[in-house]
Amino acid sequence: MTLAVEMHAITKAFARVLANDRVDFSVRKGEIHALVGENGAGKSTLMRILYGLYQPDAGTIRIMGKRAHFKSPADAIGAGIGMVHQSFMLIPAFSVIDNVMLGMEVTGPHGFFLDADRAARELDSLSEKYGLKIHPLARVDTLSVGEQQRVEIIKLLFRNAQILILDEPTSILTPQETDNLFAILRRLKAEGHTIILITHKLNEVKAISDRLTVLRDGRTVGKRLTSETTREQIAQTMVGRKVFFDVAKSEARLGPALLQVKNLSARNRRGILALRDVTFDVHEGEILGIAGVEGNGQSELADVLTGLLPPGQGKVVVRDIHLTGMEPRRIFEAGLAHIPADRQRRGLVLSFSISENLILGRHYDKRFAGPFGLRYTTIETNASHLVDSFDIRPAEVHLPARNLSGGNQQKVVLAREFSRNAPVLLAAHPTRGLDIGATEFVHRQLLKKRDEGCAILLISADLNEILSLSDRIAVMYEGRIVATRKAAETNERELGLLMTGSTSSHEAAQPC
Repeated sequence: MTLAVEMHAITKAFARVLANDRVDFSVRKGEIHALVGENGAGKSTLMRILYGLYQPDAGTIRIMGKRAHFKSPADAIGAGIGMVHQSFMLIPAFSVIDNVMLGMEVTGPHGFFLDADRAARELDSLSEKYGLKIHPLARVDTLSVGEQQRVEIIKLLFRNAQILILDEPTSILTPQETDNLFAILRRLKAEGHTIILITHKLNEVKAISDRLTVLRDGRTVGKRLTSETTREQIAQTMVGRKVFFDVAKSEARLGPALLQVKNLSARNRRGILALRDVTFDVHEGEILGIAGVEGNGQSELADVLTGLLPPGQGKVVVRDIHLTGMEPRRIFEAGLAHIPADRQRRGLVLSFSISENLILGRHYDKRFAGPFGLRYTTIETNASHLVDSFDIRPAEVHLPARNLSGGNQQKVVLAREFSRNAPVLLAAHPTRGLDIGATEFVHRQLLKKRDEGCAILLISADLNEILSLSDRIAVMYEGRIVATRKAAETNERELGLLMTGSTSSHEAAQPC
């Protein structure tokens, strides 16, 4: 058995947080290996050490049996290691070939990678060999999410990477795109490449990986053959308790429409028509799921509803209050809470403490602000309660939000918005980046809100989440709602086809 990667007793601390605590991790050559664990378990830190973004405080790394020490990603790339990050590292205005060649004029053989024609031929060869169909001259901003991911993989292969690290590679893909990706990964494995997947999706762990390693609280707690374990056993090892995968959802008890959207159209910030005559209602005690491949108008819909983007035409009504084109504070005060898709840009002020972030948008409330400034004792008491209720780690209310893992940053946003008890909730990708235990918690909270009478508009790229939580599902494609389905009467395959426009039976959504 040849080991492609051996990481022994890896330790890494950030201030008082021990991210990796003597972690042992090994991957066999030519296998697909899943790295799983809760948010804050140390997965990303470990892989960033392997990729040279971080240097370990202690421990050793061997690549193909040889001792290695990477001071930068360039060192790791030189050793045949490549990484596809969850947020793609592409320049949208550049072509595929420009993105692939970027930086190679420095690290590649002198002159070779400045030859665009030769590079294009090499790219075509790689695309054909591994089924990564992509046009070298296509602009990245014209490509689908799945196609952009192929560009990232081609970049690694172009650099002769033999060990590929993929961080949450299916988080924004349709089922069909996921199937295509898995076919590519199996082909790469057959060619002798070694693949490491960081993922939260245990169905995919079972479907694609050969072996898996589980981290918990910065330590290695499990190493298994995937074929010899179950999804339930993996989840229990990850979180240290039994996890329930099935969402217990009662029959919806619908009340009046609390959110009404009528004939809404809007242009995005580049002046392109992004919403086209969108109409729907969300009722008290209902979850309406919006399904669609990202880039089909979902983000513009959220921006219009929250006052961040002016509509061209149409109207938005919350609890019989016309809010079309109103400023965000007015919409907020009318009773619409918002979990934004981008927690770092829209949900948090990263330099602010956890306690300060937990009152954003309510900083002027008399509970938190007096005639002489903020009431910090009350603010910290509020934060301590929410940190405990939402299991935010580490539980230090004075810690800046930027020092939290992505999943724990998301929990801060969720805690703030859920605690408002608003009658209407817009939840955009509420579990993106969350581990299985946290996802289970968020799902329970959303259903609890729905059962208490909240009207919830759920935007998510996770079709399993959409199907599990929604009472009705509206599918968006090219800025339009092209179909509505009762959640109990559809499935991932049908929704995936509707999301990519590959059906002739587009139906207009009808409000309840």
